[in-house]
Amino acid sequence: MQLQTIIEALENFAPLANAEDFDNVGLLVGDRNSEITGILVTLDTLEKTVDEAIDKKCNLIVSFHPIIFIGLKKITGKNYVERVVLKAIQHDIAIYAIHTALDNVPHGVSKGMCDALDLTDRNILIPKKGAIKKLVTYIPHKSFDQVRNALFEAGAGSIGNYDECSFSLEGEGTFKGNADSNPTLGEKGQLHTEAEKQLNLTFEARLESKVLSALFKAHPYEEVAFEVTSLDNSNQNLGMGMIGSLPNALDEKTFLNLVKKAFKAEGIRHSALLHKEVKRVAVLGGSGSFAIDAAKAAGADAYITADLKYHQFYQAENQILLVDIGHYESEQYTKNILADFLTKKFTNFAVVLSEENTNPIKYL
Repeated sequence: MQLQTIIEALENFAPLANAEDFDNVGLLVGDRNSEITGILVTLDTLEKTVDEAIDKKCNLIVSFHPIIFIGLKKITGKNYVERVVLKAIQHDIAIYAIHTALDNVPHGVSKGMCDALDLTDRNILIPKKGAIKKLVTYIPHKSFDQVRNALFEAGAGSIGNYDECSFSLEGEGTFKGNADSNPTLGEKGQLHTEAEKQLNLTFEARLESKVLSALFKAHPYEEVAFEVTSLDNSNQNLGMGMIGSLPNALDEKTFLNLVKKAFKAEGIRHSALLHKEVKRVAVLGGSGSFAIDAAKAAGADAYITADLKYHQFYQAENQILLVDIGHYESEQYTKNILADFLTKKFTNFAVVLSEENTNPIKYL
């Protein structure tokens, strides 16, 4: 199977356009046109991960974390990043990283955490901003359905659980072609008035080129009048973290023991107990201190994340129970999510779940 085919599937599952600007996602090592014989799915790509891929005859590693996060000026093997890249290249092993592209989709990192606790009534904790755009265009009556359907097919007009959403107004359009024009309606050099419909649709920003391509292909006019604007609306179906409800309210100590068991944590850190029940729980995999205020604003009784610093525990301010379970522990389910997706997408193809524990933190 060609690597490009796998990449297209992964980027449909977790579009790279949804990744954070600071991130380094996508194909990090390899040739898109190469033939893939097996896929190893992992949380981190280390030397032992590459060795595992070699042993299991996998020439593609799909990793949650990117092994290359900042620019490499040399690849001499002087540090663990360079050694991984060097060994992968030497053995013709491609590396693809998905990271915050998977953080920001509802079936990604936060879903794994919610599933571990059986949370219900889930919502995105920090909906992604700048991810919705609006298209306005003007279409002659007889071509209206044709153009609108083409835009629906391209993904425009999808809002949450609803598809093919649009709004239209009737009016009159005027135009006059110059000597070089080739008008579909009317005559060049003469002012033409045409009964038209104004069509309004929203779409995910990542789909802009696809939506505009569909518009130009389906629209009958030589010159298509259109407007694209970026909206301030947040996308409620994309974003960092989630909040949901436990099946039953628990006292704090019972809740903390549940968390420790569910995430197989050897130790957890938490803020001061508030001596109240925990029902609504916010989660965010990885370094999630930036979402403490969002968790409080959302009415969470507890917030589970990782990498909290000393002073950040004070931000609980007797309003919420902050729980740090560890970076690896909070993101451990990502490789299962990716492996399940790839196995279902590419049946009868070798998709291997890495057996290596890549957690760099050990406990005494």
